[in-house]
Amino acid sequence: MTVEGELRAPIATVQLVHFDFPEPIDNVMRSRDSYRVDLCLTPRPGNARARYPDRRGARHFERLGNLFMVPPGEAMQAVSDGCCQQASIVCEFNPSSMSAFLDTDLEWTDRGLQAGLDIRERNIQSLLQRLAAEARHPGFASATLVELIAAQLAIELTRYGKAINDRPGFGGLAAWRLRLLDERLKEVGEPPTLTELADLCQLSVRQLTRGFRTSRGCSIGDYVANNRVEQARKFLAGEQSIKAIAYELGFASPSSFCFAFRRATGETPTQFRQGLRRPH
Repeated sequence: MTVEGELRAPIATVQLVHFDFPEPIDNVMRSRDSYRVDLCLTPRPGNARARYPDRRGARHFERLGNLFMVPPGEAMQAVSDGCCQQASIVCEFNPSSMSAFLDTDLEWTDRGLQAGLDIRERNIQSLLQRLAAEARHPGFASATLVELIAAQLAIELTRYGKAINDRPGFGGLAAWRLRLLDERLKEVGEPPTLTELADLCQLSVRQLTRGFRTSRGCSIGDYVANNRVEQARKFLAGEQSIKAIAYELGFASPSSFCFAFRRATGETPTQFRQGLRRPH
């Protein structure tokens, strides 16, 4: 692991890091005394998945998304296929400072831990992207800006955790339906409509949208959009032209692809590709 940039605030430490995995991953991450939040800025290793081996209700491997969080005192086992290089923005929040700032303590249920393996909330991702940009190029009053963003990020993460813990334990989609949705979203091309996904799951659109939010903690629209961005990241790591990628992903034009990618990541496709090819 190489730390390429670091920013500090009273509530959190932010690092822009580069990982080099020469072989398939199988390791246990122990977050002893901090909340660890990791947003992958490059394609996540193939078939990345994780679990909490010490938790009876969270021992099954689940998909590891581009953004995950490990609460203090928990051990998370992550595995993936193949070897790769990866860049991430990693925030470590001090639990006591976070509790004092928010005047609350979070209790993480097994369901909450599993939901933290693939966080799709746009507000949280946008804040981390902003921190990544600041870590790359610190500007005027950088420390103050980082403190403000970190505080907002702590609030959004706490809201996310409370929403998961307070959610009723019923009404979500069956595992087979979630697998069908993920398989469909892996297909390259124009993204599916809500009607198509509802038909695939043999549900009404309303049942699909409500059940999906209960299961995954975000709207199905956000999930589809984020999945499309993940596909774009993988294509941009290759040699295809941006124009070809735009049409392969089903965008009406390269400009609409660039607009959507920049809105989701804070960078244009060209800037993202240049970052991948920059010597580390």
